[in-house]
Amino acid sequence: MSPSLNTAASGSSKDEGGGVSPQNKGSWSSFLKSIASFNGDLSSMTAPPFILGTLSLTEFSAYWTQHPSVFVAPAAEKDPAKRALLVLKWFLSTLKPSYSTRNDKYGSEKKPLNPFLGELFLGKWEDEAGTTELVSEQVSHHPPVTAYCIQNPKHGIKLEGYNGQKASFSRTIHIKQIGHALLTLTPPDNPSAPAETYLITLPNIHIEGLIYGKPFVELNGCTYISSSTGYTGKIDYSGKGWVSGKKNSFTATLYPTGKEKDVLYSVEGQWPEAFTIREGSGKHGTVIDNYNSRNAPITPLIVPALEQQDPWEANKAWEKVITAITKGDMDTTNAEKSKIENAQREYRRKEQSEGREWERKFFKRSDKAEDWWESLAKSIGERIEAEKTGGVWRFDKAKAETARRPFHEGLSPMG
Repeated sequence: MSPSLNTAASGSSKDEGGGVSPQNKGSWSSFLKSIASFNGDLSSMTAPPFILGTLSLTEFSAYWTQHPSVFVAPAAEKDPAKRALLVLKWFLSTLKPSYSTRNDKYGSEKKPLNPFLGELFLGKWEDEAGTTELVSEQVSHHPPVTAYCIQNPKHGIKLEGYNGQKASFSRTIHIKQIGHALLTLTPPDNPSAPAETYLITLPNIHIEGLIYGKPFVELNGCTYISSSTGYTGKIDYSGKGWVSGKKNSFTATLYPTGKEKDVLYSVEGQWPEAFTIREGSGKHGTVIDNYNSRNAPITPLIVPALEQQDPWEANKAWEKVITAITKGDMDTTNAEKSKIENAQREYRRKEQSEGREWERKFFKRSDKAEDWWESLAKSIGERIEAEKTGGVWRFDKAKAETARRPFHEGLSPMG
């Protein structure tokens, strides 16, 4: 059986419909009331089945690389400032797939399936950039954390990272993303030099459109890209105001680290639409590039066909749940989802009674960040918050080289 193209990256449809249907409007209102009165992290709440999407959060890691040629472009640039600019451009190109794709396709944002501990999502992209490989693993369930690694050996570039989310309600849903990404590459003019590292922070999210039953994502605050080559990218996000302003707007600058006013390049636009890159600061700078997020060609992610997948791989594990959501069969959705959740609780009880921990197949945990990480983080005011993500998670090359299907022989996510 040939591999399949996954919807997380290809844009093909797991048809889950549009916004909240008329028959569920009453339940939606009740759900909003329960959110408004809930104290604590909203991610611990059980969402009604009718607002569930058909993607697991482990699949979201694929949004980093829908455009492999943009991802690998920095590895071919000899000038370090322009390399840093290409990293910034690539990051901005990931915002639309990461935060707008589902709303564009289905008419509203859907709540993703909460991954279970040990859930895997594996795939690859193949195009003119060569082969780009993806590994995504749910490394923690309490707190929920997804770790990922994306690499293109041909171009010597790798992205790895992890993130958790903490959700709260204050007039709307606010989601703080906890974690970071690290991009490493080898300078093209000096292959023997140490790899360059770019520390990437994650934007905070709030959900608009709740009252109308058609929620969509808006980004707020600012994020940074801090590089070991001495350049910093800063991205400021702003939503649409009541009177003026465009939805999903942002501005970005690239400057020598510690010299924020000495802008080398500036970017502005709407991250789901298009943006313009200029040399220098502000609108009077010389335009050197334009990027159209809607017209950018997408390379589909290739994943194994369902019958070739391991039971711990996301599409296989959630197959019955996804089928039920697609059919609008909420009773079956809830029943099949509960089977997985109950089995996972039993696994955790058994592990606790036996004094052992779940085996991660591709990632390892540390209690603190590396010294070089602290150096990159210091200039942008970032800190690690390991206590909120169950540790600091890094890709383990030795583990990955020995990982094979079946990943957990004799075990199933459903017990």
